Amino acid sequence: MNPFLVDPRLKGYDLGSAAWFDAQARMIQLKPLIRECYDLWYQGLLADADSVPGTAGAMVELGSGLSYIKELRPGVVTSDVTPGRVDLVFDGRRLPFRDGSVRALFLTHVFHHIPDVAAFLREAERVLAPGGVISMVDVTHTPFGKFFFSVFHPEPYDDRAREWSFPEGHSMLDSNQALTWMVFVRDRERFAREFPGLALETVSFLPWFGYLLSGGVNLRSFFPRALMGLVRWLDRALRPLDRIFAIHWRILLRKRQ
Repeated sequence: MNPFLVDPRLKGYDLGSAAWFDAQARMIQLKPLIRECYDLWYQGLLADADSVPGTAGAMVELGSGLSYIKELRPGVVTSDVTPGRVDLVFDGRRLPFRDGSVRALFLTHVFHHIPDVAAFLREAERVLAPGGVISMVDVTHTPFGKFFFSVFHPEPYDDRAREWSFPEGHSMLDSNQALTWMVFVRDRERFAREFPGLALETVSFLPWFGYLLSGGVNLRSFFPRALMGLVRWLDRALRPLDRIFAIHWRILLRKRQ
């Protein structure tokens, strides 16, 4: 990633360190366009949770290092693999919940960081209540999305990988950003065969123009705040181009009843 493109407020932190992620979390609050994107994402995740029959069961977010979802729904249990601003510390491959005790699992830019997503999906299937959901926001595989995350993002994007896993190192940047496409699009038949208790309900593109102008949580933003209204209009007007340019999608899985 070109050092000039990195937001100067991230400089001085080791890439992938806890302090670097804390700085990214501050970016979300400082950039109105990126905050608006996250608001939209969290509202979608919470709407998916609200679609689960009944009111019992925990709502759990994985990888909450950058999250402010508790501002929108205080009852959400936040978690991460390292201590910090979270309620629980655990690995997504070993969920510390009883069978059928969770109504919703939320992941925002997290699925592609799990070294063995099949292990996570098995655990999710175990802990979810009937009708419970896994709702996630992650990286797309559109032509522009693949280019953007391959070139302008520090994490790997390997859509040629045959396995749903990657070597586990010691960096918080260990990942494969192509994983959601691999599991839920390319290998959809395998997913259905290995996880018959989980139904892939929706895969929907998310607005992208405003996110690009914001610079996300890593890159500089050259966007004047006075044009917020115009950007919202353009995000709506450009939706016909989603299959080419979208860079995020929301994926909803539901445990069969």
